[in-house]
Amino acid sequence: MQITQLNIYPVKSLKGISVTHSELQEHGLAWDRRWMLVDAQQRFVTQRQLPALATVEVALTDEHLVLSHSNVEPLSVPLAEPEGNLRLVSVWNDHCKALPESEEVSRWLDAALGEQAQGLSMVRFATEFTRAVEEDFLDGGAAHTYFSDGYPFLIATTGSLDALNQALVAGGHAPVPMNRFRPNIVVESEEAWAEDRWATLTEQGGAFQIALRKPCKRCKITTIDQHTAAVPAPAEPLKTLIELNTQPSLKGAHFGQNATLLEGSGSVIRVGDRLAAATRDA
Repeated sequence: MQITQLNIYPVKSLKGISVTHSELQEHGLAWDRRWMLVDAQQRFVTQRQLPALATVEVALTDEHLVLSHSNVEPLSVPLAEPEGNLRLVSVWNDHCKALPESEEVSRWLDAALGEQAQGLSMVRFATEFTRAVEEDFLDGGAAHTYFSDGYPFLIATTGSLDALNQALVAGGHAPVPMNRFRPNIVVESEEAWAEDRWATLTEQGGAFQIALRKPCKRCKITTIDQHTAAVPAPAEPLKTLIELNTQPSLKGAHFGQNATLLEGSGSVIRVGDRLAAATRDA
């Protein structure tokens, strides 16, 4: 097996960036979910509330995070940490310390997305703070992450996407691309749902090892076209995933596996890396 895609999402719920390689860190791939948008109550805002966030492009240079949108000129945000007082912001039930970016970002979002973006601001995770991953699925270990929904890595496979798309087409629906699921690591696998049986993935030379911890329950972001922010079929692919019942003991639609890093912090992960899977005990 080998890695076919690596994706980072520097600003939670904005467009992702496909990369050929990235540094593996305990909290995720380098720069992944380092920033987030919050409302006036300092609560996280995603495509669940504002699908148009999918239309904001993100790029990284050596010195800047660059936001782009067809309605406005690009905005460059320095990678150097901003000065200012820490804020307490929330992601689900977690409270995190964050540094606010300048009000210029808020004005830019307002100009790019219109009235629906009023009151939004962008914050950066304060790296001296640690946000712990839930312990229930860590087998006694510990892990942490930045502004992801809950885990530092999301792994998906080509085999599972192929199986889902076959079911969608058989039901008279259009197939969906992998970007609907916003994975970090995509693994080539001919077998559908194989990832649900993997305990670990290890780079063939032993450079890193990743533990697959928990099936990823999917939300309505999977129904949003990640280029246009349109919702072509409001119930899909969630309805078909539920019908496929890939996780019989769990409610809802699931696709991919949440994961943590066991070994290899600071190493480089690359598209094309070959992996060996160890399966879970029955």
